Amino acid sequence: MANFPEDFFFSTISELQAGIKARKYSSVELTRAFCDRLEKLGPRYNALALMIREQAIRQAHDADGDILRDRIRSPLSGVPYAVKDLIAVAGGPTTWGAKPYAGQVFQQDATVVKKLAKTGAVLIGKLAMVELAGGGGYRFAAASLQGPGLNPWDRTRWSGGSSSGSGSAVAAGLVPWALGSETSGSILTPSAFCGITGLRPTYGLVSRAGCMALSWTLDKIGPMARSAEDCGYILQAISGGDAEDPGSAGKRFYYAPQFAPPLKEIRVGWNPADFQDGVVEDARGEFAKAVDVLRGLGVKMVASKLPEFPFGAMVQTIISSEMSSIFEDLVASGKVDELADRRQIAGIKASQEVLAKDYLKAMRIRRLAQQEFRKLFLDVDMLLAPSRSSPANRISEPLDRPGVPSTPLIPAGNLAGLPALSLPCGLAGNLPIAISLAGSPFSENKLLAVGKAFQTETGWHKQRPPA
Repeated sequence: MANFPEDFFFSTISELQAGIKARKYSSVELTRAFCDRLEKLGPRYNALALMIREQAIRQAHDADGDILRDRIRSPLSGVPYAVKDLIAVAGGPTTWGAKPYAGQVFQQDATVVKKLAKTGAVLIGKLAMVELAGGGGYRFAAASLQGPGLNPWDRTRWSGGSSSGSGSAVAAGLVPWALGSETSGSILTPSAFCGITGLRPTYGLVSRAGCMALSWTLDKIGPMARSAEDCGYILQAISGGDAEDPGSAGKRFYYAPQFAPPLKEIRVGWNPADFQDGVVEDARGEFAKAVDVLRGLGVKMVASKLPEFPFGAMVQTIISSEMSSIFEDLVASGKVDELADRRQIAGIKASQEVLAKDYLKAMRIRRLAQQEFRKLFLDVDMLLAPSRSSPANRISEPLDRPGVPSTPLIPAGNLAGLPALSLPCGLAGNLPIAISLAGSPFSENKLLAVGKAFQTETGWHKQRPPA
């Protein structure tokens, strides 16, 4: 059994696979090491929902056989990963982070899990999440079957929701990468709070078949990893059309950094006020440095503002309306009262009363907002904003407390179905902060090109929590 130093567990996908190819260690040795680490340290951060050790070792043996025959299926071959607990894995519990579903077992893997199995990636576990992906709204970080997601940078702080376990596990080096989901911020927020790189794909680019639905017209599955490059490899593996997902765009993504346009041709729209108004004092200087780095890369910084729409209210109306149908049986059975958060229970019950006219009005305004974004992207290639306006909050603090800064690009981008990439950009008060780049639909390669250049220049994504 290979003996891996602490730093090793913070390696990128490419670095890990290079070691396997060079016979420094096998995929089985790598998988056992990450399984041991996830099993031992996962509960420290309330990050672990389920270990999948035996299946993982079998997959790792298969990957080693392929590599011995020089048959490398993909850049992910032989490399371990984990998924958020709303993604079905056949034969084991898929709890959706909630007590009413603690015994739920599916007999078929989600489409993304099937796709990853074909690449040779090794699934070692399922990761904790906020119950029902936060549907109905929740007041405290403890709204999860595993308890509050604890941030590896400071365990009195939140790892972010609703992909809390994915954020903690990647940041703490428990897994090299993970899958999360986003309806309105659940990839970008934990990625920002935990100092990792997160990619929210274009709506419809990745199948949600076999994944818990919260909002059919907003839900997205995406990677949370060490680097922009890692996210590109993962997205290539999980993208593609799927007849089992009515929202599928029927498109594939191929990570092709060699064909990205020159940085000097890329126009980045931004509003300087976004990096001042509502931003905590400790973060302003770090955000300013990040903007300077982007300028230094040669991109064209263009003054730009989001279209003026009530993005947050529209997203909440759509989520509540679609969620009311999805969780109708949960309410009717009375099992909704088993959830951990009183506010969330009330929110799910209240969703049953949302009027059809309000949903239809929100969807009509949504179409107008999408049209305005199309116009905006005639002038810029992508938009820049803080991923979050402050570092992670304390787990004891209510999430609806007054004065919590908002980040309008998150609801706006989700409403329009836009891809976005969150990039670590330093520390504020010894906690990670991040910037986000959001682009037009299916512009992931362009976002990743800028993200990779940014990370090559800065190295902020290599920072890791104190031991």
